Amino acid sequence: MSDDPRPLLVFFTRERSGPARRMESLLAHLARKERERLRTTRVDVETRRDLAERFAVTTVPSLVLISDKRVVARLEGRASAPKIEAMIAPYLADPPPSTAPAPAPA
Repeated sequence: MSDDPRPLLVFFTRERSGPARRMESLLAHLARKERERLRTTRVDVETRRDLAERFAVTTVPSLVLISDKRVVARLEGRASAPKIEAMIAPYLADPPPSTAPAPAPA
């Protein structure tokens, strides 16, 4: 188990699921956007039935958010970006300070 304090968003999918495929790019964008504050992983329920059972996943696609080694939120079925962001927002740490230089005074 990782000691990484960032929450983990687990995307439960199936290769032949149209709704899950449509969520792929949305989740890839979210993973890039929140990479400092969120970890993500993808689980195919057909190859990892054990994980699907462990997390009681019966609908594909499903998103399970894990924080402090426990499930804190979940979404079942196809979800929009605003809905996913609303689910994860309470569990994300404040963003790190910007490393960009301050603008020069005029």
